[in-house]
Amino acid sequence: MPERVTIWTYDWVPPGPRGFVRDLRLRWALEEAGIAYEVASTPLSPRGPDHLERQPFAQVPFLDDGDIRLFESGACLLHLAEKSEVLMPVDAQGKADTLQWFIAALNSVEMVTVPWWFINLSNPPENPLEGWMRQRFDRLEAVLQTRDWLAASRFTIADLMMADVLRMPMKLGALADHPALRNYVDRLCARPAFVKAHRDQIAHFESADAARNNGQS
Repeated sequence: MPERVTIWTYDWVPPGPRGFVRDLRLRWALEEAGIAYEVASTPLSPRGPDHLERQPFAQVPFLDDGDIRLFESGACLLHLAEKSEVLMPVDAQGKADTLQWFIAALNSVEMVTVPWWFINLSNPPENPLEGWMRQRFDRLEAVLQTRDWLAASRFTIADLMMADVLRMPMKLGALADHPALRNYVDRLCARPAFVKAHRDQIAHFESADAARNNGQS
């Protein structure tokens, strides 16, 4: 019997980031693939030496799969994709297409959207990354106007990663002029595996609320 996969996430986060903490990506992939897993917690604060030993930037998620240990959501997803054809095709071109779009989500889209979001937290009169980000959205819009999926004519981890990268900009209204991207995110987030993964992450942090409240009473 294969050993159960364990996803590590924070024991608690405040309401704002709930539903966006990146262990969601791993939960979603495992739900899609039908691979059994469990969730373990590491303290949000303090982030001690045990956490740093597993994740040198004191972030989450990180992953256990038997004797294999990984950190970074992208690395963890690529590892999981090797376990299930649901997540990544086995044919050479399908796999290549999946990998290029998976990396594009991280290196061409998220590397702009995350600093754009961070700058916006201070409510600047103008965000210097706005034009660059919109250019990336325009080009991705042109692609998704002509297809339902990024690779292999079906769902893959490329779609999982791209949709997750786009969720926060969509929430903040940045996809208002990009209907194909909005439809894409809506369709991906309506998948039962995402719905369950999202619900379970929210429940994980809400149960920590109860424990914290009982400890303070």
